[in-house]
Amino acid sequence: MADPRGFLKVRGREVPASRPVPIRLMDWREVHQHRSTLEDPESAVVLHRQAGRCMDCGIPFCHSGCPLGNLIPEWNDLVYKGLWSEASDRLHATNNFPEFTGRICPAPCETSCVLGITEPPVTIKNVEVSIAEEAFARGLVTPQLPHFLTGSTVAVVGSGPAGLAAAQQLTRAGHTVAVFERDQRIGGLLRYGVPDFKLEKELIDRRIAQMEAEGTRFRPGVEIGVDITWKELRARYDAVVVATGALVPRRLPVPGSDLAGIHVAMDYLHQANDVVAGVEVPDQVVATGKHVVIIGGGDTGSDCLGTALRQGAASVTTLAIGKQPPVERPENQPWPVDPVLYEVSSSHEEGGERSYLASTVAFEGDAHGHVTGLRVATTEYLPDGRRVPMSGTESVIPADLVLVAMGFTGPEVDTLTEQTGADVTGRGLVARGEDYATSVPGVFVAGDAGRGQSLVVWAIAEGRAAAAAVDKYLRGSSELPVPVTPSTRGLRP
Repeated sequence: MADPRGFLKVRGREVPASRPVPIRLMDWREVHQHRSTLEDPESAVVLHRQAGRCMDCGIPFCHSGCPLGNLIPEWNDLVYKGLWSEASDRLHATNNFPEFTGRICPAPCETSCVLGITEPPVTIKNVEVSIAEEAFARGLVTPQLPHFLTGSTVAVVGSGPAGLAAAQQLTRAGHTVAVFERDQRIGGLLRYGVPDFKLEKELIDRRIAQMEAEGTRFRPGVEIGVDITWKELRARYDAVVVATGALVPRRLPVPGSDLAGIHVAMDYLHQANDVVAGVEVPDQVVATGKHVVIIGGGDTGSDCLGTALRQGAASVTTLAIGKQPPVERPENQPWPVDPVLYEVSSSHEEGGERSYLASTVAFEGDAHGHVTGLRVATTEYLPDGRRVPMSGTESVIPADLVLVAMGFTGPEVDTLTEQTGADVTGRGLVARGEDYATSVPGVFVAGDAGRGQSLVVWAIAEGRAAAAAVDKYLRGSSELPVPVTPSTRGLRP
């Protein structure tokens, strides 16, 4: 590395400042201030120091911590030396969309950083997004046109991170690729599930512009299985990639769950993101002046919290059924395992209450059938691991709006299975082999549709790996890179 003693000279982490809470609650702009060194020369000094903390550790466990296999020590070294073009090349060699992962990925690479054993880990995530923004600011991100066209056509269904990654890789390999999206705009959960205060949508638009210049074709507003059957799509294209995500929400089957005012979190976020983009949404569900309760303490719940606060909620309470995680790494989750820790997101900094060991027993409503509160009990852990409401501990939390953010159970597979006969697993996922191929010849699956609900880095990694498998199916071999992860080690073409 450029400075073998950098981690000894600089002992702390430095990341961009967040905008003040009272200011950022007045708009939907990004919370963190990511600016290129051309706009803010001082940031170059900070990045130089932080990249220099990357150790010459011999075995960089951050590689295995990242599902994409990002070459983290290499681009840290290049940032330290100020070689932005080379750093961008190394970063994009393994990650199609570092400006997304550098903002919304929980950074499992940092929890596996060797320096993190005894010191705060390297600011890998911030260096990553800084390289991406620097590359765009310096005009280093340009269309990569294929050297030749293969004559083969591929349909990618779904425009989330898995679908976009697969489409870009296959286009660059010379195939003619069309991306189908049932919503009116491209981006999937990146656009409709992630609020602008975490990921401004112009970032998606500029990457889509690059992909269009490379030759990828986009077909928004087309629902496969309805507007075009899966069977028709397969007949029109030489291969199909299913990247529809896992969007079936987990329900809470307790008394009163059908009351008005109880909504699935993703529906709420979808509407809010549409309105921020200037789309008129009739009868939008808003939190303005309401007492809001969010059931689920994960990222989706956090996004709902930040959205409700910006809409002017009277109060927001987040309920989690489990115990409050520890602040520091527990002994049963040693390095380099990605531990479950108590996290304070930017939304949690802005307000709201968090309650743990809270089991919702029932919803209460008024004479008009609208929710008025939740009957909640303390969670009890049974010896067999089950979590149940503890008798005698019930209380009522007032609520005008309830958002259920309990995750997802799997993809929507009804039309796919009915029209193609594709197999599904016992978990309701699209069944696939080691080469990402489904039981239907020429049809592949990538991302959450085949893996289940997961991280954005896993979606991109699977999109890249599935693209290599499709390329090999169409041409007999492939030169497309495959991320070296536990689920892709056997997939190298």
